[in-house]
Amino acid sequence: MSYDLIVIGTGPGGYVAAIRAAQLGLKTAVVEKRKTHGGTCLNVGCIPSKALLHASHAFEDANTHFDKLGISVGTPKVDVKKMMAFKQEGIDGNTKGVEFLLKKNKIDAFLGTGRIAAAGQVEVTAEDGSKQILETKNILIATGSDVARLPGVEIDEKVVVSSTGALELESIPKRLIVIGAGVIGLELGSVWRRLGSEVTVVEYLDRILPGMDGEVAKNFQRMLSKQGFAFKLGSKVTKVGKGAKSATVTIEPAAGGAAETIEADVVLVAIGRVPYTQGLGLDELGIQKDPRGRILTDAHFSTNVTGIYAIGDVIAGPMLAHKAEDEGVAVAEILAGKAGHVNYDVIPGVVYTAPEVAAVGKTEEELKAAGIAYNVGKFPFTANGRAKSIGLTEGFVKILADAATDKVLGVHIIGATAGESIHEAVIAMEFGASSEDIARSCHAHPTFAEAVKEAALAVEKRAIHM
Repeated sequence: MSYDLIVIGTGPGGYVAAIRAAQLGLKTAVVEKRKTHGGTCLNVGCIPSKALLHASHAFEDANTHFDKLGISVGTPKVDVKKMMAFKQEGIDGNTKGVEFLLKKNKIDAFLGTGRIAAAGQVEVTAEDGSKQILETKNILIATGSDVARLPGVEIDEKVVVSSTGALELESIPKRLIVIGAGVIGLELGSVWRRLGSEVTVVEYLDRILPGMDGEVAKNFQRMLSKQGFAFKLGSKVTKVGKGAKSATVTIEPAAGGAAETIEADVVLVAIGRVPYTQGLGLDELGIQKDPRGRILTDAHFSTNVTGIYAIGDVIAGPMLAHKAEDEGVAVAEILAGKAGHVNYDVIPGVVYTAPEVAAVGKTEEELKAAGIAYNVGKFPFTANGRAKSIGLTEGFVKILADAATDKVLGVHIIGATAGESIHEAVIAMEFGASSEDIARSCHAHPTFAEAVKEAALAVEKRAIHM
């Protein structure tokens, strides 16, 4: 059987690409090495982590906030096994949903490990070792990423864990050390901190959330410290010693200095992710990669080998599910003769902690480095009616607008519902809006989104409520 497109990998980028291709009339198949579709995101990433973030947040609310609201529930207790079952319900609902969508769109699904045998040929090795060759006009690599590993540190997913193991702990660790102060480390650290762990975050750089706006990161670190996080910034891990049920982590200043050893029940290695391309046969095909192992593609997501494309975490750009989804749609439309395109200047990022952190566009640091003159409008949630009424006043909205044209160049939010509120900024920037456009758009009262309008007003120093 011959196809117009075979997609290797059914994570957010892969399955979305397959669905869009099928919608456009392309005969499409997918190859997936897992027994369930959805990739890292749905199985061991975005979806399960959000389930545990929600559950742990509910526990903390009941434990610390309900009494203030006039609600008495006694002392709440955590049943980790039930919490994990709740998480699994979310995973199952989403992965079965993808399976349904593939069938609905008449996409053939092959379970097994995919290898590109040649341009136009994908070899699928099933779990029992049997192999079959699929013929196709085009191949899309959407195999995602894997956890980055520390040299010399063995991850057993019990005592020394990756993000995968941190989502499967059978009990609450008394002491958790998180190596890496990026999004994954802070989110999973938040889960277990809320449930009772003493969390220490070790980061090589002198700040958390590298790549995000510096002012936001500084304020966020202060908030997390108030919650009970301990930070050891500007520190490098030189050794992780592992026992049967505990570990020791040896760290020293990144700039050099005396070492110290701290103990933990669980160590989470969260230093980032790397493209997953093992076993695809890229080297044999001569497909070019950059020094970081990412597949090189042109503006149409084509590799240097005709008929082979790549999207998502295996190519350059932020390793985000929604970025991969947009690229998947773009590739399918390009293959169908349409004008597929991704606007990389308007891809939001969210940290799903409490408070949430969200951003789209440029940071102040990036604008300064580029020599672009800009104006800043800021508005704190302490002055927002909705936030004050429910006691969620931490954080602010910051809008960066071009000094000459007033075009919005970046928006940064730290506070409750930041992950939802950021999409107003995404739409505005996609249509080239100015801060004045946002400022003159009527916002419902009382809402957290009013803070976005007020920040836009503040660009011209005319905010109403501060």
